[in-house]
Amino acid sequence: MKRTALIALCVFNIISSSAQRCVQNLNFGWEFRLNDEGAWKKIDVPHDFQIEQPWVAPAADERPDNTDVAANIKSRLSSRGFKEMGKGYYRLHYTPAESMKGQRVMLDFEGIMYTADVYLNMKHVGGTNYGYVGFEIDITDDLKYGEDNLIEVVADTREPGNSRWYTGGGLIRNVSIVSTPKELFFGRHPLYITTRDNKYVSISADFTNRTKSAATSIALQIVSPEGETVYNQTIALKRHKMARHQEECIATDIEISNPKVWDLDTPYLYTVKAQLLREDGTAADETCETFGIRSIEFGSDFGLKLNGRKVLLKGYANHHTLGALGAAAYPKAIEKRIRLMKQFGMNHIRTSHNPYSRDFIRLCDKLGILVVDELYDKWTRQHTGGKVAFEELWQHDIPEWVKRDRNSPSVILWSLGNELQQDPNMPYNDFGVTLYKLQKTLLQRYDSTRLVTVAMHPRYRNWDTDSLPHDLAMQTDIQAYNYRYMYFPGDGRRFPWMKFYQSEASVSAMGPNFFEMNLDKVIGLAYWGAIDYLGESQGWPAKGWTQGVFDIALEPKPKAYLMKSFFKPEEPVVHIAVIDSKNEMMWNGVQTGNDGMSDHWCRKPGTELSLITYTNADEVELLLNGKSLGRKQNPKNDAKQRNQIRWNGIIYQEGRLEAVAYNHKKVVARHRIETTGKAVRLKATPEDVSWKADGQDLMHIRLEAIDSKGRRVPMAQDELKFEVTGDARIVAVTNGDMNSEELNATDHRRLYNGSAMVILRAGKAPSKIVLKTSSDAFKTIKTEIATL
Repeated sequence: MKRTALIALCVFNIISSSAQRCVQNLNFGWEFRLNDEGAWKKIDVPHDFQIEQPWVAPAADERPDNTDVAANIKSRLSSRGFKEMGKGYYRLHYTPAESMKGQRVMLDFEGIMYTADVYLNMKHVGGTNYGYVGFEIDITDDLKYGEDNLIEVVADTREPGNSRWYTGGGLIRNVSIVSTPKELFFGRHPLYITTRDNKYVSISADFTNRTKSAATSIALQIVSPEGETVYNQTIALKRHKMARHQEECIATDIEISNPKVWDLDTPYLYTVKAQLLREDGTAADETCETFGIRSIEFGSDFGLKLNGRKVLLKGYANHHTLGALGAAAYPKAIEKRIRLMKQFGMNHIRTSHNPYSRDFIRLCDKLGILVVDELYDKWTRQHTGGKVAFEELWQHDIPEWVKRDRNSPSVILWSLGNELQQDPNMPYNDFGVTLYKLQKTLLQRYDSTRLVTVAMHPRYRNWDTDSLPHDLAMQTDIQAYNYRYMYFPGDGRRFPWMKFYQSEASVSAMGPNFFEMNLDKVIGLAYWGAIDYLGESQGWPAKGWTQGVFDIALEPKPKAYLMKSFFKPEEPVVHIAVIDSKNEMMWNGVQTGNDGMSDHWCRKPGTELSLITYTNADEVELLLNGKSLGRKQNPKNDAKQRNQIRWNGIIYQEGRLEAVAYNHKKVVARHRIETTGKAVRLKATPEDVSWKADGQDLMHIRLEAIDSKGRRVPMAQDELKFEVTGDARIVAVTNGDMNSEELNATDHRRLYNGSAMVILRAGKAPSKIVLKTSSDAFKTIKTEIATL
């Protein structure tokens, strides 16, 4: 019999008696099989069944990349990461306690990829047509209390053309059971918390009252980031004779004394705790939600202000997947990414082109990231799951999406779609204008505090004259242009009210597409595909996008330091990038290919090299084995070359190459690369974070081949084999090589650039975990880590 764990939502100190809401975690103890064939295997959620499948090479009559979409001769699976589509079958045995009888019981899914049907005891009880948004199913009358029940989920990714990228498949996000009293309970995502003037808080609640009493009430607490109660009141609820389901403003303009304002470097979070009280004062239901006190303002003359000061969005736009983990939404993997991006100066993420997990948004709240929260790609059946027409989706998806994220201070802008203009056959035959207005009207029913936009396609302007913005861009609150920042000045002169955001920027044009904007007036930009990802391959054997400044294993490429040089101008930066190859690639009419670069000094003697030093300093001196090769100025007055100093004709010699950066003739930064010796041993570096024995927490461990001086040897490509003892298991391996034929869901991996990574998932029992790494080329090493 499978057991389920209980999750406490909040700790309530409003009244003495406990409330009756209970949330049970259903992430553990599932069984899975692919396409309803073969033996069942045990799995835990989150789980992506697509990442486990073998790679499928393009057929002889297929184009081996994702570039010729118009001719419809691209590879069948190039966009989907060269993984075969299929159906994932899941089942879980669940025994509800007898005491739950008489309760209202909801089965909650935070996301199932891509479409899904749900069954309880062989009866179809619900499902989803668009797996990026969550949903719940009322199973009160279908459960057998005190007996074994069978929950089954069939997740389907097979619909032809239902995505342009790797989506993953299956139970990729949390699953839970929520039980409440039947007569008085909160709705789904019930609280709506708004702030004003950075000190006033208003709270509305969505609840159902089926009691006959007119004396029900709600108890509210607001708790500060330090845990201090700053508001504590019980408020009588209005009784609407004809309406059992109510949405009511509970408290308006609660003044918070000495408020702690949410900001990028000080992301202070308050908590609202609410309890619905019966006539006798006992608690029927409870809920809680974090929020931040902050102000957002957009304007054509300043772009964006956060808490009254100008802030420039400096970020990236990627799909929802997490590298070797696929689409499985592990909070620790999400947090690792966000913290890395902040180290390189980012403050912004656009969730292109679908909602990420709720855990992602919570982590952005916690870590101080500004989010453009996006619901859809294109407004067609093909691009939104393929199961039903788009017109049947948005009325259901928008409320769920907005109510889920509207209290998060990190979310500053809603985006309803992406690159719609290329399809003239959308409903109403006006390229999305009417459909945008309809969706925006519904959205503002649930949140009126944020503006709304759609990202514009780079190749499609006004259909009558290319000199004017598209009709849809004339309607959106923010003019979000993918790549075409060069239109900002002209469009701004014609339409001075426009507020510009470069919703996708090319990594290939990194630098110019930042410095050539009027940074005082624009909102900012998001670099497309800054992290390499599965899917949208630009040519087999690459399994996905490789134009990022971080590889799929989160190792920074040299160009990441160019980005850091202007995203973090207060921190002196210099970094050597050796040009290995030139890769010219067009994508949607935009140059996306990059110089193939590396930052090691292990070359063939006598080779003539070209390189770039990325820096935000005034000048850089280059030294080879201590001998100066010259000193060059940073071309700061040239937007196309700023922070990039080119060096040609460098003849390779073994030893060391060093770049020294100067401001006002004073050394402010150095970067040295050295010729390494032979790899003699392995080195393992676990993350410097606590590892919880909660059944879901992750530990990333970096393996490197090093020489006798402890330097990583970039040429090492030996295979490593991993074994784990203790209550943990391997969930993924990776090395950053998108061309590798190796799978991610296995126990071995070759080194790439002298490095590999293994990702472990903790069990539920605190214990000592030992990772044994072996190789034919090196002595076996053991890495010990404790779960807590």
